[in-house]
Amino acid sequence: QVQLVESGGGLVQPGGSLSLSCAASGSIFRIYDMGWYRQAPGKQRELVATITRGGNTNYADSVKGRFTISRDNAKNWVYLQMNSLKPEDTAVYYCNAVGRTSDREGVSPYFGSGTQVTVSS
Repeated sequence: QVQLVESGGGLVQPGGSLSLSCAASGSIFRIYDMGWYRQAPGKQRELVATITRGGNTNYADSVKGRFTISRDNAKNWVYLQMNSLKPEDTAVYYCNAVGRTSDREGVSPYFGSGTQVTVSS
């Protein structure tokens, strides 16, 4: 199994910044894509950003130009730098990783338990 633990959430004023981190651990053979999702109250979980092992990134239109995703392949960490935060960014943010636990196992998605980000004055 692969465990993901997020950190860095909190309360920030509109226009402020927050940085999220996520560490993958456990029986890891290889982590492929990593990313962040979020879920606001009463809404479905949505993709925020993803990054491949090679560093190719993809962002939701709503966060382009404000959020930056990065990763450390050696440590199996993924980060999300969030700038110019808006109240509509308020949500629980979930770390995601796609990987396998051995060379004989298939690829599976994993999610962390989430960290709350609240943007409010």
